[in-house]
Amino acid sequence: MAVLHSCAPFLQTPSVPLSLFSRQKHSSPPFLAVGGPFRSCYGQPKTSIMVAKAGREQKLKTEKESGGEDGGFGDEEEGEGEDGFSSGSGFVGRGEGKEFDRDPEFAEIMGACLDDPQKARSKMEERLRKKRNKILHTKSGSGEPMRVVFNDFGFSNSYIWFEFYNIPLEQDVSLISDTIRSWHIIGRLGGCNSMNMQLSQSPLDKRPSYDPIQGANVTPTTFYNIGDLEIQDNLGRVWVDIGTKEPLILDVLINALTQISSDFVGIKQVVFGGTEFEHWKENMTSEEVGYTVHKI
Repeated sequence: MAVLHSCAPFLQTPSVPLSLFSRQKHSSPPFLAVGGPFRSCYGQPKTSIMVAKAGREQKLKTEKESGGEDGGFGDEEEGEGEDGFSSGSGFVGRGEGKEFDRDPEFAEIMGACLDDPQKARSKMEERLRKKRNKILHTKSGSGEPMRVVFNDFGFSNSYIWFEFYNIPLEQDVSLISDTIRSWHIIGRLGGCNSMNMQLSQSPLDKRPSYDPIQGANVTPTTFYNIGDLEIQDNLGRVWVDIGTKEPLILDVLINALTQISSDFVGIKQVVFGGTEFEHWKENMTSEEVGYTVHKI
């Protein structure tokens, strides 16, 4: 605040130490008081005038000087908050904020989403057309349902036979082998036990609950042994010794093979049981004639 008296011969600055003024970013000396016995040119005292000295330019200058002297601590205040928001540049995300560096094209699409949604949609459709083969995979299986046949099947000592529509490729045989191997592991660990299906039998409209005492007291199931997968042209077989008569373990395998037949490699039929199968030759044990063995 400045107190001016007309025709004053001099100005008197108040003895206020500069250290009283805060050096913080948004603080500056609001007013400067200057006093003196101003006299009129005609020897008559005039009314004092109150002049404000806190202009916007002075405030900006003070902020700039304060930030430069303190090493620019003001920039830290505008940095990222706890929720990943910045007061100066909006949401920047957690971490370095470089989530789109690996895909600049996608970053451009996301950037145009708010400004021009129609343009962003067009770019996304074009991106899907270009990368369709990497995103969508066409089914290579069969549209015909896989047939399931039981032929004198025993849980202790039986074969499971597979008949494919065509001679399976190496990757198809690998998929079948991995599926049978996983099925055996789950069964051997007792994962296919129809006597302990508490969650699948609980009502869907209520919160699920599990009774560990009941689960521990049920009769355990197992999967004793399994042989290797044998392939002859478009036929295959695997020997199993499940031991426990548990139909659920067969359902699990059938469900998996049904999906494989539909999406990957067409399976004409799966036959449980029987020591012989049409067109299977017991003396055909050479790779030169189309016989291979795959470890389970």
